[in-house]
Amino acid sequence: MTHTPLDHSQCYAAIQAHDARFDGLFFVAVRSTRIYCRPVCRVRLPRPENCSFFRTAAGAEQAGYRPCLRCRPELAPGLAGVDAVRRTAHQAAERIRQGALAEGSLEMLAAEFGLSSRQLRRVIEAEYGVGPLALATTYRLHLARQLLTDTDLRIIDVAYASGFSSLRRFNDALRQHYRLKPSDLRRGKLGRHSTAFALRLSYRPPLAWDVLAGFLASRGNARIEQYQDGHYRRCVRLGTQLGWIDAYNDASAAQLVIEVSCSLLASLPRLLARLRILFDLDASPQLIDARLSEDPLLAPLIAQHAGLRVPGALDPFELCLRAILGQQVTVKAASTLFSRFVAAFGDTVETPWPGLDRAAPQAATLAAAPLQTLIDLGLTRRRAATIHAIANGVVQGDLQLNSSDRAAVIERLLTYPGIGPWTAQYVAMRALGDPNALPASDLGLMRALSVGTAREVTARAAAWQPWRAYAALHIWSSSQARAVPRESIVCPATP
Repeated sequence: MTHTPLDHSQCYAAIQAHDARFDGLFFVAVRSTRIYCRPVCRVRLPRPENCSFFRTAAGAEQAGYRPCLRCRPELAPGLAGVDAVRRTAHQAAERIRQGALAEGSLEMLAAEFGLSSRQLRRVIEAEYGVGPLALATTYRLHLARQLLTDTDLRIIDVAYASGFSSLRRFNDALRQHYRLKPSDLRRGKLGRHSTAFALRLSYRPPLAWDVLAGFLASRGNARIEQYQDGHYRRCVRLGTQLGWIDAYNDASAAQLVIEVSCSLLASLPRLLARLRILFDLDASPQLIDARLSEDPLLAPLIAQHAGLRVPGALDPFELCLRAILGQQVTVKAASTLFSRFVAAFGDTVETPWPGLDRAAPQAATLAAAPLQTLIDLGLTRRRAATIHAIANGVVQGDLQLNSSDRAAVIERLLTYPGIGPWTAQYVAMRALGDPNALPASDLGLMRALSVGTAREVTARAAAWQPWRAYAALHIWSSSQARAVPRESIVCPATP
């Protein structure tokens, strides 16, 4: 929970949800057992009166508690009081899950963390008991099993999409780990040449799908993303791969059905990870809604849109660009500006739907563009300079929007001229997945809460923690906040 003191009721709500986004931000100590755990621990939920909460593991141990043997607090990621080596291991494992070793070498991955390949191997082995290549094989086989079971892709396409370099290596790995042949998982399906395939992503119901997908499409550009008849469609660029997705909600199964163009197969692990962020599929809406419904202002809004999620982003830079373009202007004006950027800098994508034909501009493209070209699209020199600086920061690695350290990303963002608290918090909400982010200087929030300053919004929103981002989305999606989110340079900064 960013930049806020620990609150007993807020922390207890987080452990009820087992929300991984709070893992490492605090620890829960149970008086009856004298054991302390991570928020994600799956042991029996303790009674509220038996819980104490600590910012660090060291604080819990100093108070006389011993670490849980099941969730292992020493493995907590992020801001916990564990050493940097363990945090590096978890960050590297997530990069491996997203296909880093399929797209590059172990040496390249190690260089991202300023380590040698030998050092990275030692770090991962210490945490997981296996080396990075074994970890990658497990992740690949999990994805391969899903593709073999749920799609009719050819086995050779499954092998490559899962990150294996050859069909022989795929067959050997499946036989060695599961004692199965690929055909054993086909359930009678015959692999065939296809232009697309469908996968299912599960979520915890309920899901306010119309509001979520409608929000995404209304803030973007119709050439990039559209929502019609229950289907959210979008052009996608991952690395050098261009393609599209078509998503709809199967509420009866509590799953999103995602049709994916085969042109994205090479980046499938990374795409699946970003889709869960885009649609906020790891949230626990029943617990979040119950917590926020305690506020009389939010209760009727939640009753109207139960299961509302925070719309994420496939590309953090794209979201950052759109947030800058949306500073101090209406949604319509921001969409117009973004449309000009799409027309000028977006790559062409072939899709089955007329008019859906562009990918979002890339940081490298905007960094290479002359400043005057950005100004000519209708920007002030200052705003064009901000976009130029952010794009260059991403390209040069000075601004790492994919970092798991949200606080560091926000701190770095605020050093760029033209980036204020609203923009930074909006990026934290949607691109970094911070459930407690709050653009406190937002005019729509001020109007809904009948206050006049960001400080008053922050004070009023204290009861919404640790899910202030969800409360903001409910207000923005309601009739009370017809005014759109915007940057507020004249309002006081969030305390």
